[in-house]
Amino acid sequence: MNDIAELKNFVVAHTRSQGLPATHYDPLLARIRDDGAGTPGSWTGEWSAQAARLEAEGKLLEASVHHNMARFPFVDGPARRAALDRCVAAFDAWRSGFPAIERLDVELPEGRVRCWTAGLDAADPKPLLVMTGGIVSVKEQWAPVLLQLGALGFAGVVTEMPGVGENTLPYRADSWRMYRALLDAVGGRAEVSRTYALALSFSGHLALRAALHDTRIRGVVGAGMPVHAFFTDADWQRTVPRVTTDTLAHLTGTRPDEVYGVIKDWALSPRELGELRVPVAHVTSLRDEIVPPGDAELLRSRVPRVRLLDHDDVHGSPRFFAQTRLWTLLSVLRMRGGHAEQRLALTREFARLRYGGGRG
Repeated sequence: MNDIAELKNFVVAHTRSQGLPATHYDPLLARIRDDGAGTPGSWTGEWSAQAARLEAEGKLLEASVHHNMARFPFVDGPARRAALDRCVAAFDAWRSGFPAIERLDVELPEGRVRCWTAGLDAADPKPLLVMTGGIVSVKEQWAPVLLQLGALGFAGVVTEMPGVGENTLPYRADSWRMYRALLDAVGGRAEVSRTYALALSFSGHLALRAALHDTRIRGVVGAGMPVHAFFTDADWQRTVPRVTTDTLAHLTGTRPDEVYGVIKDWALSPRELGELRVPVAHVTSLRDEIVPPGDAELLRSRVPRVRLLDHDDVHGSPRFFAQTRLWTLLSVLRMRGGHAEQRLALTREFARLRYGGGRG
């Protein structure tokens, strides 16, 4: 079973990123006493009960968010499996009102990558934005952003890391190849030679390695990316929150006491980082309890074309989500070029939040 105090702590960044105010989720979290199998007072039980109430009210996207939180951090039994299935079903029902969002399944010998997409058009291929979350976030958490990409001239694909949500690929050292497979799959309907990756947390590590091997990736924007020391520093690993270690063990098919031995060779070396020829933008949380500070410093010192934004916050910088959202989107637009009017508007709004006295 998961540590409930840890779950309550780490879920905040995910609730805020999906628009849930503290006045909503604080009373819900207060009702949770244990990590039982979907029973009242349990993590999955309370989130699922609220999701069911929202579905009954016809609030499908909000219901999907709550089902997502019910399966957090990963599927470990029937209750969380049912929550994931309902999360996807509620999102699917919601997106039926937005025909621009379509499903895409990419079948590979090792498994299936399931995606939500928008703007894929063989007659009018556009530059591609691929968006992925970390080891505890499913694609439905980020997919609503697809509705905004058309106005910015992008086609979009939102998917999950291997082993997360509906992605049945194994999570292993060569998982970066998933990006190559995605670009191959949509190559006839998007300008994949101009692909940009918005890759958060652990998927940022995969995107950086993919960029070393696939010249179609023209830029990587991320936040809280483990790069090197997370994989190699045994002293730091002993301080990593249990939920992170347990999730990594689940995804890699190992035990928590052996997972760091399995992934120690996955680190990007300083030499590899120095060989990156694409622009990289990264949001660093200065009090990150998951990713060691040396990883951001390595990006700063070794990646030739890097921009960094620092927040005085924990992993995911939940107090600064609005700033991060604006800055990451602005970073993608800077890399792609053009759309000067939108870039100026985003720059002004970011400056207002950053320097105008509000966190956001």
